[in-house]
Amino acid sequence: MSDDTIRLVTVGRILRRRWRLLAVVAVLGALVGYGASLLFPPSYTTSASVLLPGQWEERELLTQAEIATSSEVVDRAADTLHWSGVSATDLRDQVSAKAADGNIIKISGTAETPARAQRLSDEVATQFVTFAGRIAGDTSDPEAESGPEALRQKVMQTNRRITDLANAADPGQTVESVQARTELEKLRTALAEAMKKLDEADPASNKANMVVMGPAARPTGEAPPTRTQLVVAGALLAFLCAVIGHLAAARMNRRLRTEAEIAAALGSTLLGTVDVPGDRSAYRPAGHGPRAVIRRLLGVDTRWDLPTPQAAGDEASRRTRYRRVCARLRNQLSAPRPLLVVVPDGDEIARRAAEQLVAEAGTDASASSSSRGYPTLRAVEVPVLRPMVPDRGTESGALVVLSAGNWTAVELGGIAEACADAGHEVVGIVLAGPVRSRPERATRRPVQHAAPAVAVGDDARGGAV
Repeated sequence: MSDDTIRLVTVGRILRRRWRLLAVVAVLGALVGYGASLLFPPSYTTSASVLLPGQWEERELLTQAEIATSSEVVDRAADTLHWSGVSATDLRDQVSAKAADGNIIKISGTAETPARAQRLSDEVATQFVTFAGRIAGDTSDPEAESGPEALRQKVMQTNRRITDLANAADPGQTVESVQARTELEKLRTALAEAMKKLDEADPASNKANMVVMGPAARPTGEAPPTRTQLVVAGALLAFLCAVIGHLAAARMNRRLRTEAEIAAALGSTLLGTVDVPGDRSAYRPAGHGPRAVIRRLLGVDTRWDLPTPQAAGDEASRRTRYRRVCARLRNQLSAPRPLLVVVPDGDEIARRAAEQLVAEAGTDASASSSSRGYPTLRAVEVPVLRPMVPDRGTESGALVVLSAGNWTAVELGGIAEACADAGHEVVGIVLAGPVRSRPERATRRPVQHAAPAVAVGDDARGGAV
């Protein structure tokens, strides 16, 4: 698993190198969203407001909202509307209510047309007010009915008694008579205020005064999710899933990238790195047929997580790197002998580097003499799934050339075992990296050097194993 931190530059690289695939995935997601919109017909929603005058606690408003969507209210609305093919159970799923600020209950209705949604909201609001008024005026409880009325009778009797006491008091202007009449008037006033507050706090009178605040407005647009929203949501969801899938694949990537990991997997030492000029399109795997064409059109024939190639140096600097590798390889060997240059099949960058390395080793004039010249090299491509290396014959030893970030430890270990089975010791490793080529100056002439035969393809895999 890669421990690299996911940065914005990584997401930008995905968008830049996989934009064709992401566009196709987004279009497919939009088509899925469009198909989902066909399964869910368009609907319209509107609301009717019911005002509850008086003092109401929050829990009481919530209770009234539950009553507005109760089966009693919705069933009465269904009987009044009498829509064909729509039962009371269906209407319960299309009606909702909530308590708003200012003692207002908003009753919302959803239907397939704006006219039906408006009518449904108005009818449920009317039935709610009627049902709430019937509950408030219910006289089935004798004690609840006689309690406030008996209290009012007692207050009236008390007022008459106060009047009698005031008339029976000393009509003179003595201090005692004036105080008595004053206290009686205060008592009468207190009783009147108490009865007024009792009437205002009477829930029956408040609930009986519920009113519908006008008809519901006819909706002008579809209720969410609309067809456009489903199409956009499908495209966006598919796009995000594709990006996340790329990031997850990169996170779970087990291909070796560092020099130390590659050297440990092959069990040898790194001799150096070389540059291979060319753009990313030059390293597409060879292939024909419909699948290869589709992969090329979608831009998935090359890996997106490869780093951007750096600018290449001049031809002299690149050849210097190859000569240094050949020199280190010569010093690595105790005696000059021919070697196999093993290239993993499908690694185009490594194949080009191997060709250049073989050509550079062939330019040494002392390669065939007894002096310490560059060893003679022959390149072979080895399949990674079932690696086969030619048996030891003229060549004795193997030089592995590959590019970083393309192979796992298991695959490289299989190549090392195949070399050992064929009697070849892995004498070194060369890493090849792509660089952006730049045009040579017209005044410079290309260097002519020999190009020994390079064995690739099926011929390179020949020989007993």
